[in-house]
Amino acid sequence: MADRRRAIAAALPVSREAAAPAPMVGVRKKVSEPIVSRLVALADGAAILGTGLVVVEFSAWPGDWRLLGVFVLFGTVLAVNFLHLTGAYRFARFASLESGITRVLAGWFATFAALFLATHIFEPVATAAGSWTAAWLSAGLAALMTIRLVLFRCMERWAAQGRLGELVAVVGAGPIAQRLLRSLHAAELPSLRVVGVYDDEAERLPSHCMGHPILGTVDTLIADARRLGIGTIMVAQPLHADRLLVDTLNRLSEVPADVRLCPDEFGLRLGRFQVSHLGGLTFLNVIDRPLRDWKWIAKTVEDRVLGALILLLISPLLALVAVLIKLDSPGPVFFRQKRYGFNNELIEVLKFRTMYVDQTDSNAEQLTRRDDPRITRIGRFLRRTSIDELPQFINVLRGEMSIVGPRPHALRAKAGTLLYQEAVKYYDARHRMKPGITGWAQVNGWRGETDTVEQIRKRVEHDLYYIEHWSIALDLRIIVRTILGGFTGAHAF
Repeated sequence: MADRRRAIAAALPVSREAAAPAPMVGVRKKVSEPIVSRLVALADGAAILGTGLVVVEFSAWPGDWRLLGVFVLFGTVLAVNFLHLTGAYRFARFASLESGITRVLAGWFATFAALFLATHIFEPVATAAGSWTAAWLSAGLAALMTIRLVLFRCMERWAAQGRLGELVAVVGAGPIAQRLLRSLHAAELPSLRVVGVYDDEAERLPSHCMGHPILGTVDTLIADARRLGIGTIMVAQPLHADRLLVDTLNRLSEVPADVRLCPDEFGLRLGRFQVSHLGGLTFLNVIDRPLRDWKWIAKTVEDRVLGALILLLISPLLALVAVLIKLDSPGPVFFRQKRYGFNNELIEVLKFRTMYVDQTDSNAEQLTRRDDPRITRIGRFLRRTSIDELPQFINVLRGEMSIVGPRPHALRAKAGTLLYQEAVKYYDARHRMKPGITGWAQVNGWRGETDTVEQIRKRVEHDLYYIEHWSIALDLRIIVRTILGGFTGAHAF
């Protein structure tokens, strides 16, 4: 036991010589992530409101200033909500200045896009806002950028002081605890620092568990939690040992720490989840819908507004391409193909025709290859530049597709000799979101022919990452990368 005490003494900034509980010494109070996030939101709201009112004060509009005041208040509420939707208040993003600025830009410009639409609905507001909107846009953006710069410096200082993240202790040294510690090690979470392992059978156990020292019993943990400022205690004991588990939880209720129950082997395979309370019972949230409530609304507005705007801008190009296709070879301008859409429903995807009519493959049973003789002269150019995909903005306006999402695949598409559904287990999980014109897999180079199973697995892997990490900021990032060439290249033919 003395060796174990020396191990923790070397790992922590405080001594463990005294056995009795004592106040925390040398451990600075950890930064509260929820509090900081809410304070940043309040600071953003105050900055947006303040700059708006200042601009109103110095505007030369001769009408009732209260009308502009209401407009500024509305814009402030709208901006804070848009910033929230873009992930601007996720604590993990504060440590990256680039990430913070990207999300501020996305939320702030989305706000003014919405305000622009509002000013054309309410004519008096349009007249009032026209003369000073640009000034508010610039002043508000400068204030938000300043807040992000100050926040970034604070994060650097807190990191240097060791105030970010928290100390974690694990109760139990059996198979569940071992799998838990292995998972924590593999995750490489810098915000979590495992102090050690505690078990009432400590005297009979080895000195270490998965590389972490076994420091004593649960009573020792209670003393350490009070002394060292351990923030989270993970109980990794078998669920069937209910008496032992209840006794452990009751004893740990004496300390001011978060106590988390780690499920057994089955629970560990569930991955990340939260809980819901229904009918007075507690349930694990194993799988959530990717988009719901405000996220669904935000995604829908993004698709319809951006889709309509882009379709309007590219309409001359669409007309020119249609003429070239008709001049190049006989047949229709569009190629219509059944593909899997949201929830495995079949949709009719529109593309410019790039093959000779008598050689088209409606089910994609034969994948296109480099120098494919079925492709027309203009078709080669359209495929290489992905211009053949542009008619799918019509699918977006019809609500069948999104601008960004997993690419829709044809019914008989194959990886080598296997259908996609046969090549990748749980392939249909990518259909939990509407398919997109471009996607995370495409801008990362996973497009074109699929000669091997590995190629389609990589596509699906990127698609699932996108579904799990969706945000407006990520969509904008993918759109920008697509415009800059992320949807063309050696694999586009």
